[in-house]
Amino acid sequence: MADPYAQSGEFVDVLSREAWLALRPPVVTALSRARPERGPIADIGAGTGLGTMVVAATLPTAEVVAVEPSPILRAALLTRLAGDDLARRVTVQAADIAGMVLPDRLGGVLAVNMIGHLAPDQRRAFWADLRPRLAPDAPLIVNVQPPPTPVTVPETPFTSVPVGRRTYQGSGAARPAGPESVIWTMRYRVLAEDGAVERDLVVDYHWYVLSVRELLDELGAAGYTAAVIDMDVLAATPA
Repeated sequence: MADPYAQSGEFVDVLSREAWLALRPPVVTALSRARPERGPIADIGAGTGLGTMVVAATLPTAEVVAVEPSPILRAALLTRLAGDDLARRVTVQAADIAGMVLPDRLGGVLAVNMIGHLAPDQRRAFWADLRPRLAPDAPLIVNVQPPPTPVTVPETPFTSVPVGRRTYQGSGAARPAGPESVIWTMRYRVLAEDGAVERDLVVDYHWYVLSVRELLDELGAAGYTAAVIDMDVLAATPA
């Protein structure tokens, strides 16, 4: 499978930090129910490790399995871990959900900002695979991202981050790509001190849409009890 982040990977971490500031509180709330004494915590689609760091900080004794298929995002993840005490606790798997090898028992699962990469049949297989692995009462933490239906989204600025004498900007627009998905066209820009555009990169991502209600129904049908915490973050446990 082609890596959708092969071109844009250098921008992902710097442009995602603000979003993770908002996601952190509901994720920490959900992680309070984790059972690290019963098994590792899996971070599926770990990206550059922003969520992995939240898991590690919230659960200071937990072993973590971070699964990430993108080589460029995984390089950032490993760089974040190398030379840190976390290198003793976090194992990185270079795999997608079809190729990952998870322990038979897990103390919790984090799957944030990644569900849209999975087609509906892959998603349902994912829930089914995780359910028997989760320790009793251990949470599956997952979120949905807009749009909830395949609609047109005009180009919208997401974030702007100064780094030294440059400013990194991200924006995106979406268009329907069938009854269950959209194509996100993301624009990444680097601006010089005078505001001139120094770099301008446009990348398309195929994204499967899902509403909170649909996700709750889907998890219920898969044998979970799920509830919304905040910021469209859900915590689900095997029923």
